[in-house]
Amino acid sequence: MSAQRGLIPDETWLRDTPGTVPSPRGVLSAGVARYLTGSDVPTPLGEPPAVSDPLGDDDLHLALYLCYELAYRGLAGVDDRLESDPALLTFRLQLEEAFEGALRKFVRPVDVRPDSVASELRAIAAMGEGPSLSGFMEREATLEQFEEFMIHRSIYHLKEADPHSFGIPRLAGAAKAALIEIQNDEYGDGDPSQMHSTLFGRSMEAMGLNPTYGWYLPRIPGATLALTNLMSLFGLHRRLRGALVGHLALFELTSSIPNRRYANGLRRCGLGCEATRFFDVHVEADAIHGAIAANDLAEGFVGGDAERAREVLFGALALQLLETTVGKSWMEDWGRGRTTLRS
Repeated sequence: MSAQRGLIPDETWLRDTPGTVPSPRGVLSAGVARYLTGSDVPTPLGEPPAVSDPLGDDDLHLALYLCYELAYRGLAGVDDRLESDPALLTFRLQLEEAFEGALRKFVRPVDVRPDSVASELRAIAAMGEGPSLSGFMEREATLEQFEEFMIHRSIYHLKEADPHSFGIPRLAGAAKAALIEIQNDEYGDGDPSQMHSTLFGRSMEAMGLNPTYGWYLPRIPGATLALTNLMSLFGLHRRLRGALVGHLALFELTSSIPNRRYANGLRRCGLGCEATRFFDVHVEADAIHGAIAANDLAEGFVGGDAERAREVLFGALALQLLETTVGKSWMEDWGRGRTTLRS
């Protein structure tokens, strides 16, 4: 598969094609789906009920994901003007308050000197929590389990870099320059055939999976949607730009070694370079990105502000919490011979 530099490859899944609104999973996603696909005057959404698990609830996170998707590629048959619809934004805010409130309940970053935020981020990355998902994928995962893993990851990696790009106009100076440097690489240095989202789609194709944007949304459980919703929550609110910086910094600091393990696991399962290229590229790229994100991005954003330092650590720890929860859940399901996907 090849493409000339600067030209969009002739692959339909690379086009700006919106996904469809999937079947609801409860009253929240049903209300959003009804509103998005209704008449010229959509049915009022009303007040969202309380949910028992705001960090992973299927209904809440599908509803929130659909609201957020209007800020990305949109949804088939949905008027793009609904992105700024007052009633929908009010409802989205209520969903976000439940999600962020639960995050702040469970994630309480300690005070840290502003000039040591980079070293604190490295300490969080080195600490980790729970069993190693990447170690399991490298040594034990079956091809079927790798397919499930790719389906889960597709919900983010097919829009890779986009949530963090919302932070560019909200930063200044060294932090802005560092974020742009990282994002430029994510977008293929100007070559659409080398965009990381494109490489992930090719990996999916090599495994016999459908790389169409949003294709597997109906199969994705709420806990996985929460990981992508976390980035959108941070990216779409200027007040949370510090959390977005911390999220990206930890994401890059903890990515290089796991990606090497994923590539090794795919090779163990008999797959070749088309399937592993996305992960192989990230082994070197994310090692570089991690240093830029911790030093130039995070410390450049924090300056001497202790409150900014706390928000950076909040974003990093929120990512760690959700990643750990999801990885543990997948390994428990696979250990019991169950699928990790919705039926």
